[in-house]
Amino acid sequence: MLRMIKRIMWPNNPPKEVQTPESPLLDEPWRQLRWGDRQRDLQYAQEYKPAREDIRYLRVLLYGPVGAGKSSFINSVSNVLRERITIPALANATTSDKSFTKQYDTHKFAKGRGSSKTFYSVVFNDIMGLEQGSNNGVHANDIKLALEGRVKEGHKFNPVSPVTKNDPGYNESPSADDRVHVLVCVMSADTQITPSILEKMKSVRETASELGIPQMAMMTHIDDACGEIEKDLKNVYKSKYLRKKMKDFSAAVGIPINCIFPVKSYSEEIDLKDDVDFLILSALRKMVDFGDDFIEKNC
Repeated sequence: MLRMIKRIMWPNNPPKEVQTPESPLLDEPWRQLRWGDRQRDLQYAQEYKPAREDIRYLRVLLYGPVGAGKSSFINSVSNVLRERITIPALANATTSDKSFTKQYDTHKFAKGRGSSKTFYSVVFNDIMGLEQGSNNGVHANDIKLALEGRVKEGHKFNPVSPVTKNDPGYNESPSADDRVHVLVCVMSADTQITPSILEKMKSVRETASELGIPQMAMMTHIDDACGEIEKDLKNVYKSKYLRKKMKDFSAAVGIPINCIFPVKSYSEEIDLKDDVDFLILSALRKMVDFGDDFIEKNC
């Protein structure tokens, strides 16, 4: 009470103004999405087929640091296409600096059951994660060979000894169907890129550029990185943190920001959610578009 009286009696000692903290959200989203068009993009991905008869599948190769969420994204795509929770790619639920994926696998997504079962025309290849140091994680040259279709299904990666022509995992005569048609870098929104891994990413990008393979990126774990996105996924393009993160990543790696897509993969959920599906389908549609353009022009 005495303090209040002093403030009134002494005009030279006015009460301090309370500053309102800056909002973590922009007033308007910086990228416009038509939330609710999930079915349109789902149908587009489900019905896609490469125009060339000698190519059965549009092949997407995922690469990125350990723990970025490559396998989780593959599972999430499977969930969306098959419209139920699935686990085609084994993913590690614990934090580790070592890659959980050890071998080169092609993940196809089944359509139908039993004797009538077929597969959707988009497939994913998961690859051993990028790790710190020259003798850890997938070797950059192995990724180059995978892009060319020269790594056989089931090949086990050896960080110390990259694939050579004498290895049983080397594909001497890759077909247009074996080649990668779009390369996708996967990066977590709640981690920082180390200089060592950044150099490996740049090396992979240079190789893909030489081969003319289109490239894009996905920013994962967006709900872990930003509380406002965790509250409401539709805040994804209002989040100031995520916008800066995507811009910094674009500047560091060289992927244009309009080729970077934030996604939330399925992790805790036991049922599908439209908003989660929508972001996954938004990224998937661009993969199909970029990969199909490459097939038409180069294969």
